[in-house]
Amino acid sequence: MTPILAIANQKGGVGKTTSAVNLAASLAVAEARVLLVDLDPQANASTAYGVDKRSLEHHVYDALVGRRMLRDVIISTEVEGLDLAPTDQDLVGAEIELVSETERDTRLRDAIATIADDYDVILIDCPPSLGLLTINALTAATGVLVPLQCEFFAMEGLSQLLGTLDRVQATRNRSLNLMGILLTMFDRRNRLSFQVDKEIRSYFGPVVFETRIPRNVRLSESPSFGKPAILYDVAAAGTLAYLDLAQEVLGRLERDEQNSPNNQPTTPQEVNS
Repeated sequence: MTPILAIANQKGGVGKTTSAVNLAASLAVAEARVLLVDLDPQANASTAYGVDKRSLEHHVYDALVGRRMLRDVIISTEVEGLDLAPTDQDLVGAEIELVSETERDTRLRDAIATIADDYDVILIDCPPSLGLLTINALTAATGVLVPLQCEFFAMEGLSQLLGTLDRVQATRNRSLNLMGILLTMFDRRNRLSFQVDKEIRSYFGPVVFETRIPRNVRLSESPSFGKPAILYDVAAAGTLAYLDLAQEVLGRLERDEQNSPNNQPTTPQEVNS
């Protein structure tokens, strides 16, 4: 079964899309066949790969509302082994259009099922909300990666997200697990970053990735050039951190596969116990 990772946090500004874009590229560099699904109507992941949204014939919205197969939406990127299912602002309309539809929560899951075997890993960049699009992502996913910034309000809203994961797992997707928590915007010059790091690791334990994503100018610059960091500055600290993260992710996926089918999903309650 192809692992499908939703990168989610309803709090904006935590490095969610940056992580989706650069983890996808780093996994591809590690020779995985990767699909990145841009499910955020802001379409920043698409922009980060140089997509001209005005030139798109089809995008994720068309797949969700049944106008196109997801295969018809997918495009290749500059990174070998990495494909992208792009989006644009029309995706905002999907939540309104689907609200009265049957099986509205499973549209993305059903779309991904038609192409999942073509890939080793599928990543979903979720919108910064807990609306219908994010519920679709969680229903489709096998795991959730949660970025948390190393700042004072890091855990603000996290309990709400974990509660949503619980409900989706209980009612829609028994295979969903909390795959990992990623600390972002880590600043070695700032004592607060170390305090937040310690607090998060104390609370969540080994579910927190060892890799920390640093504050890095090159990471911030690369989207304006339509490239992931690895194609913009391969030696940047941010680039190297995402390469390390990719190895951690692959290691966890391999571990989970070895433990399957006897492994049980990691629920938020298990993490907190």
